[in-house]
Amino acid sequence: MIKNATFLISNTDYNKCPAPDKAEFAFIGRSNVGKSSLINMLANNKNLAKTSGRPGKTQLINHFGVDNKWYMVDLPGYGFAKVSKSLKADWEGMIKDYLVNRENLVALFVLIDSRLEPQKIDLEFITWCGESNIPIVLLFTKADKQSRPKTQSTVAKFLKASKAIFEEAPLYFITSAESGDGKIEVVNFIEEQVEEFQNQEN
Repeated sequence: MIKNATFLISNTDYNKCPAPDKAEFAFIGRSNVGKSSLINMLANNKNLAKTSGRPGKTQLINHFGVDNKWYMVDLPGYGFAKVSKSLKADWEGMIKDYLVNRENLVALFVLIDSRLEPQKIDLEFITWCGESNIPIVLLFTKADKQSRPKTQSTVAKFLKASKAIFEEAPLYFITSAESGDGKIEVVNFIEEQVEEFQNQEN
């Protein structure tokens, strides 16, 4: 489990990110999907990532160091944020430059609201990830807000839609920042990947 997560740096340029010497895991999702709350739940620190009722709060690439072993990255959300078109274009360019060029990025966690039918914007984003060879893992959020059968139904629909994009549906976890569902599974996955990354480096 995560013992210590510390804020390192925020910026708009992947060239200014910390040295790519540790495994890196980034988190992204449609605005208001519960990204900051989920990051805080995984890190055992409710104040690590800034949460807000206002979509679009995260506007920078935010790096956190975790247990001096790996990097956690909070990326700006896509979708609802009420900002100008030029600023939105800048964000998209910044995010895509980071994702394509960050050589130590082991996985991009794409957060999907488990309460919703498959959303066009999410499917478009994971399509771009597939075309760009970005390794993704789906995190279905807010599972505590509805019954388990309802969650399983919406997840199944999304996975079915994703099979039109990928040969195999991506790896996924069902999570809740409120109840802690999925925490152990996600952290275990990260720790396995960190160990693999370290073995490759040595």
